[in-house]
Amino acid sequence: MKNINILSTQILSDNWYTLKKVTYEMISMNGQKTMLEREAYDRGNGATILLYHKEAKTVILTRQFRMPTFINGNDTGYLIECCAGLLDQDNAEDCIRRETEEETGFRIDQVEKVFEAYMSPGSVTELLHFFIAAYSGDMKLHEGGGLQQENEDIEVLELGFEKALEMIKTGEIKDGKTIMLLQYAQLKGLM
Repeated sequence: MKNINILSTQILSDNWYTLKKVTYEMISMNGQKTMLEREAYDRGNGATILLYHKEAKTVILTRQFRMPTFINGNDTGYLIECCAGLLDQDNAEDCIRRETEEETGFRIDQVEKVFEAYMSPGSVTELLHFFIAAYSGDMKLHEGGGLQQENEDIEVLELGFEKALEMIKTGEIKDGKTIMLLQYAQLKGLM
């Protein structure tokens, strides 16, 4: 049963990504018809990956500045997170391989998709594709750090898996996608 009818869409901003104001009619489960307005931020879909080294019991994470966290009270604005990026025109696997090499310096061939999730479905359209991949030292091609032309300034971190889990508890890791992938690795016994 179709219970949503979009009446109008207005572009509020098309600067960095697209912010739309959508007016729609919804028929609720009890049959009541209501007209609503919501804003949705369309930034495209993305992919993220947890690189893990089973024998060494380590993971590769990154640290970078995130303006929205800074204006929401994160004193430094820096977050520790899994490597991630927008799909642009790529499929999710090609995207995450590209982003992994750009951000971490590791070239990975074998990736495993583990799930997809909407990270903030009340306001953002993005569907995120989650991956894991084993890494080793011989896969490291360069220091990583992201692309200068995209103003990326990314620090690559190799952390013990147990340390990373502890950093969730202490609040040093607050990024949702990273928490999800670390907990996935713990549940699946990857370490």
